[in-house]
Amino acid sequence: MSESESQRSRGLGAAARVTALASSVMDLHVRIALQEMDREKRRLISGGVFLAMGGGLMLFALLALEVALVISMQKVLDWQLEWSLLVVALINITFAGVSLRVGGHLVKGPYLRETLEGLSKTTKAVFGKS
Repeated sequence: MSESESQRSRGLGAAARVTALASSVMDLHVRIALQEMDREKRRLISGGVFLAMGGGLMLFALLALEVALVISMQKVLDWQLEWSLLVVALINITFAGVSLRVGGHLVKGPYLRETLEGLSKTTKAVFGKS
């Protein structure tokens, strides 16, 4: 074996070792990223559960407050039950309309093309269109 062939084989061996090292480092980074993703997924799911619990409890508190409002309207203002319920319903519709209007305004906006494509694909998948 000549000296140039020996140097070339050592060079290829070194390149193979560097490639193997880079591959090992990349595998380590991928494993760490997957672990972080699992940890974040658990955090997001836990946060969603607590937000749903808080929303449910807030709904029950709102219902109790409305019942108390109707009872106080009947006692203090000497209104009939129907009028008290009608006023509370009108208050609810007003707040719902304002909330929907503000929420609709906040949702509008320039979206990235990728975001719109993703929403389109998701909508088609949900409704079974291809």
